[in-house]
Amino acid sequence: MKPKSLVPRIKLTIENPKQKGGSAFGPGVAALLEGVREKGSLNASAKSMGMAYSKAWRIVKETEDALGISFLDRDGARGSSLTPECIKLLDTYKALQSDISDKAQSVYAKLIAK
Repeated sequence: MKPKSLVPRIKLTIENPKQKGGSAFGPGVAALLEGVREKGSLNASAKSMGMAYSKAWRIVKETEDALGISFLDRDGARGSSLTPECIKLLDTYKALQSDISDKAQSVYAKLIAK
């Protein structure tokens, strides 16, 4: 395979600089929360990803604690919805990831052409 046919892939994480070695908001957490937005529950989101609910719950709780942001408004048996703070963080994460990926591809193409 030639270098020109390769593409860079950037994994973005957002973390609390005051939290040492804690959880960070990254692609997995973003996918889990996007599933909650689409499906209306953490359980349904976890199942769609092939993940146990207990693991999804632990991931959400650890990341909420690390970042100091509540992600979910829980409505008992009816499911969950994202908090306004979570929606803002998730939408910002997705836009930033897209912008960084586009920039990386552009810079890679420019540099590999040299």
